[in-house]
Parts: sequence; C-alpha cells; structure tokens
Amino acid sequence: MTVPPEELELAAAFPPAERDRWREMVRGVLRKSGVASDDTPLEEIEGLLTRDSYDGVPVAALYTAGDAAPGRPGLAPRLREVRPEGEGLAGWDVRQRHAHPDPAATREAVLADLENGATSLWLELGQAGPPADALAEVLRGVHLDLAPVVLDAGADTARAAEAFLALVAERGQAAEAAGNLGADPLGLQARTGTAAPLAEAAALAVRCAREFPRLRAITVDATPYHDAGGGDAEELGAAMAAGVAYLRALTDAGLGLDEAFGQLEFRLAVNADQFMSIAKLRAARRLWARVAEVCDPAGAAGDARIARLHAVTSSAMMTRRDPWVNMLRTTVAAFAAGVGGADAVTVQPFDARLGLPDDFARRIARNTQTLLLEESSLARVVDPAGGSWYVERLTEELAQAAWTWFTEIEKAGGLAAALESGLVAGRLAATWERRRRDLARRKAPLTGVSEFPNLAERLPERAPAPEGPAAAPGGLPVVRYAQDFEALRDRSDAHAAATGARPKVFLATLGPIAVHTARASFAANLFQAGGIETVAGEPGAFAASGAAVACLCSSDKLYAEQAEEAARALKEAGAVKVWLAGKGSYEGVDSHVFAGCDAVDVLETTLDDLGVNR
Repeated sequence: MTVPPEELELAAAFPPAERDRWREMVRGVLRKSGVASDDTPLEEIEGLLTRDSYDGVPVAALYTAGDAAPGRPGLAPRLREVRPEGEGLAGWDVRQRHAHPDPAATREAVLADLENGATSLWLELGQAGPPADALAEVLRGVHLDLAPVVLDAGADTARAAEAFLALVAERGQAAEAAGNLGADPLGLQARTGTAAPLAEAAALAVRCAREFPRLRAITVDATPYHDAGGGDAEELGAAMAAGVAYLRALTDAGLGLDEAFGQLEFRLAVNADQFMSIAKLRAARRLWARVAEVCDPAGAAGDARIARLHAVTSSAMMTRRDPWVNMLRTTVAAFAAGVGGADAVTVQPFDARLGLPDDFARRIARNTQTLLLEESSLARVVDPAGGSWYVERLTEELAQAAWTWFTEIEKAGGLAAALESGLVAGRLAATWERRRRDLARRKAPLTGVSEFPNLAERLPERAPAPEGPAAAPGGLPVVRYAQDFEALRDRSDAHAAATGARPKVFLATLGPIAVHTARASFAANLFQAGGIETVAGEPGAFAASGAAVACLCSSDKLYAEQAEEAARALKEAGAVKVWLAGKGSYEGVDSHVFAGCDAVDVLETTLDDLGVNR
C-alpha cells in the first residue's frame, strides 16, 4: 500500500516513538501520585507498573515487537490450530453440560440443546447425575454419529463406559460414534483423595483405539486444580503431569505413541481474566507440543499429537449473589476460549450456583456461544490473538512457569505421588490464600458481591443439584471466589429473618453534600457487601436511626476540624463503635475503612459489634 505524501509529512511532525520517551512521560504521571520522583531512574519506571500473576508471571505495562513469539497457526509451537472449515459450529464445538439426576428430564434438556445450537454433550453420571445404567434412556433420540458425547462419571467410569459402548454397538455405530469416555483416575484422585489405578483407563483407551476410531477414552481434567484456588500455571503444570502419566500407561498397555496421544483430551477452566485465559489455552498447546517433542525427538508432529482442548467457564468465579452478572462473566470467558483456540467450549448457566439450571439459563448459555460464533464471527479469524505482543509474551511466560511446576511434580514422582504427599495441595493452598487476600481487600472485585451489592435482590429458586462424590482426606478443596462475602450475606439474611430487620450502620456525614458524598458512597458500598443496611445523616440523627455502629464520612479537612467532636457525640448517643471513612488518627475513632482495607474483616467485626450471630 502506498502512503500518501501528506501522511508522511504529518508523521514527520511528531517525535519518534522511543521507549525512554514513553518512560519519561509515565514518570511524570507517577510523580504526581507520589509513586516516582524526578530522581527515579528511567529503567525502573516499568517495574513500578508491572504486577505478578498468582503464579509469579509478570504482567507488564508495555510490550513491543521484541516480545512477539515465533510460529504461525498450524505450525510449531502449536499456539493455535487451523481447523477445517465446517468442523463443529463454524469453528468450535458447543458442548453443553447436563447433571440432572432424572434421566427423563436430562433427555428432554439434551434434545432441546441439540435442536438449538449445541453440537455435543457433556454428561455427568452416577452420584453427580443420572445413573450410568440409564444412559440408553438419556440418549434415546440422539444421533451419536452427529453429536459427540463426553462422559463424566467419576468412580462409575467403568460402568458408564460399558453402557455407552454397548449402546454404540447396539446401534451399529462403532465407526461413527464420537466423544470421550471420560476416564480420569488422576482427576478423581485430585477431587476425592482416593487413588485409582491407571490400568482400567489404559484398557479403555486400547479398546477405543482398536474398535472405536472416533472415540477417545481419557479426559485430562485440570479443573480440580483451578477449583481449589490454583493459578493458571499450576493448572497447566498439573495437566501436563497427568497427560504424561497417561501416555506412559497407554504405551505400556501396547498403544503406539500416536495412538496414545490420540486418546487424550484436556479440560481447562477459563474465567473473566480474558487475556490470561487466552494465554492459558495457547500455552497448553505449546506445552503439549513440547511433551510430544521430548517423547519422540525424531518423530513427526502429526495431528494426533496436537492437544485437544475443552474449555469450560470457571466454577470458582460464579456467584450465588446477583447471579445475573454471571452471564457477563461467562461471556468474557467464552470469548477468551474462542480467541485462545479451544476445540470445545462449555458455558456454565448463570444459575449454576443456585442449583439445577432451568431452560432459560441453558438457553442463554447456548446463545452466548452462538452470538460469538455467528454474530461476532469470532471463529472466522484464524488466530485473533496472534501478533499481539502482550498475548504472545504472556503465553511464553505462562508456559515457562507451567513447565517449571510440571518438572517439579515429575521430580516428586509424578502427579499421583505429588497429590498423595500433599505437594500439590500445599502449593494450591498458598496461591488461594494470596487470591483470597486480594478478594477480601477488593483488589480483585466481584461485581454484585464485593462491589455494588443489591440487598433487595430476590434470588430465583432452583431445585438442588446433586452432590458429587465426597472428598476423602487428601482430596483438594473446592473454593469459590465469592465465598467469604456470600457467607457474610447469609449471616445478615439469617438475622433479618429472625428479627425482621437487617443489621444497620449509620453513616455520620459531616459538611455539605459535595464534601461527604464520595466517602459516604464508598462506605455504603462496603458495608452493604456484608448485607449491612446503611442510613446516612448528620451525627445528631444517630440515636433515632436504630443503628449501634457509626461511620464518619467527610473530607480530611473537615475531619481535622470536626471528627473528634462528632465521634464523642456518637459515643455519647450509644454507638458501640465509630469507624471513619479514610485515614488519620482522631480521638474517639475506633478504626478506619479505606480503599484496600480488609473488607471481610471489617464486615465480620461490624456484624459481631451489631450482635449478629455467626
């Protein structure tokens, strides 16, 4: 393309875009906030803006062409595959999950999904869904040659697999039926703490490879590590360790290397951290390509050795409070899955934390993907993230961190031994505590829960979902990002049900509206996150408010003039505690709320002060 001379002249009027010039401008901004000074060396400026992920992966403020990774779609290092046109629904497989214990209800929902956009099924069976021996009823009317079926039966895997293979044989579709039998003994050990031999899974893989060419036997489910609060690199490293363990078992059982690779599918979580989720999926392909290379340095990187990825929107990020916001979270996560190159995507219904999803919730989950595929044309772009210096560098850093964790697991004797020894649980617990602190301090905000809660919301009612297998000692915990705030809301709800009124905090405002509004709004938002109602007024209105705790709200200037007198008046009127929105030491003020404070601790303390039972 020829650039017009006038555009060249316009560009020449601006100074060249140099890194040090950018650093100088950033230093000027940081100087105003006190983070930097005129003496701060330019080479340190970027470090002031760099943050680390929970895996220690640095996330910088600026990326350049030097951060780009080599490789093209479809070629090593396999960051993104080029799929034939027409596979799945215009690019990826829309996989809907079902876990209703009633076979008839599951069948009805399955057929509705397949008629309205879903292209494959993920069936929870056994304790977490309909019984394995009801599989024929669940799949009555489903064309197994058109709709792949992925089983997830935990300890009932062998029964479920036999039931499915018998159904396939009965229909004479051994060559056409596709999907995955869902054998994952290491994933079961991670969830329940119960070790399971790999021989049974290997036998299923051999049978699939010999008799059912379109069926895979093994799902490498990495979501237990995510659900335990782990970071993305920890999830990837554990997935690689599980995959390698399965490769060893399958080749020992007599499968060739390509056959063994072809029996595995990975399941990874994606969440509302859009760019990290994109990088995670791209890094997974890169890591598995490296595993294939190490397994057979001289071998051809055939299609069988390419990681097949099933992305499912995170369970940990889903909230029970203000569940409609989950629609937004899952949309961002599904977008990230598509951009990252997932072969199959499952969007969890927005009401998943409330119980069994209804028809509307499943419809929204399906249509989220249909919109991304059909209206946004996301799958028409081969590698949407390719060439982004940020994503390319993030992918490489994440892959390196995951490989380090993978090798640590291998040195410990493999994933089974690392789970049994507590190595994995200890690492994930440490990561969860770091994330939990950020959640408590609202550095990782949860819309509708820790930020902008709606105390008047009326939650939709859902039938309870079946409980999965109980964890034995050694099983990984299941955490939810919103759990601490939602426990506080539950405590408030119980108090309101018992007394007819919510716990209340009085916001004592000082000065004109323009002066106190910002901090009063901040304090109201914070206290309401714990289910605590707030009422605002001048300090003299405290006694009539019915509250027992107060919070001063105003500017630093007025605090210096009026805070001590106001605090004394509030205490004399019966306040058991006086908070102050902001910082500064004043007589009569017991503690402070401010941006970055431990909101969970503040709310627990306040509920205690208000006499709300734990």
